Amino acid sequence: MALTGSNDSCDDLLQETVERALTRIEQWQEGTSLESWMFRIAQNLHIDAVRKGARRGQKVDVDELADLSGEDGRTVVETRSELAHAQKAMAALPDEQRIVLALVVIDGRSYREVADILDLPMGTVMSRVSRARQAIDLYLNGKAE
Repeated sequence: MALTGSNDSCDDLLQETVERALTRIEQWQEGTSLESWMFRIAQNLHIDAVRKGARRGQKVDVDELADLSGEDGRTVVETRSELAHAQKAMAALPDEQRIVLALVVIDGRSYREVADILDLPMGTVMSRVSRARQAIDLYLNGKAE
């Protein structure tokens, strides 16, 4: 879900990724990370979809999250509103920042794991996460454009 932002889009991307990997398995080099290779396929498919205009924005099923709040309607509404605002902040990030932030914060991966998956230096991952966090903070505190 780090790339797509929604469960449905994630399922579609996963299916396309597996299909692509199976049809091109001969391109994977033994001894290299299968996870990195598969993630790169998913990332490329996602970029292609964005370029084709297939992506219509980030979606989160906020109805599924109602159980996380209290019983009164006010708490549910506030939670949904805050979630929608955070979702917009995440969607406003450039892909390179959104992806690393999601892998670290949402998926709980270490900087080293993300660096290996994306084939990036660890310092690049760290700076992208830092910039993403700053941008989200600015957005959520009303300082972003």
